[in-house]
Amino acid sequence: MPLSDKTISLARGENFAVFTTLMADGTPQSHVMWVDTDGQNILINTEKHRQKACNVARDPRATVAIVESGNPYSYAEVRGTVVEIVSGARARDHIDELSKRYFGREYTTPIRSERIILVIRPDREIVH
Repeated sequence: MPLSDKTISLARGENFAVFTTLMADGTPQSHVMWVDTDGQNILINTEKHRQKACNVARDPRATVAIVESGNPYSYAEVRGTVVEIVSGARARDHIDELSKRYFGREYTTPIRSERIILVIRPDREIVH
């Protein structure tokens, strides 16, 4: 399903998202994250060793709620499936792009394992 213009705008802005995955026992796990889009999918950049990456490797279902900065009553919720995991230079470059958007500088936090991009294909979208 195509993303709405509002969701694309929210994902490309300086807005934070709540990224929810499922633990092995079915318990939801949520994290506040930077977010992006390629115009068709939602993109979440993380590290390979993190729990959220382990969760989607086992169960690719995920939800991303993107909240408009300065107006928490304006948001988009995207429920979908992780259909691709991108690694290597593309994922490393992507975290620099996100850091420049959110902080105005390249990413300087030490990387413990490997950066990856979780590509989430939308199955359902709710926009407020």
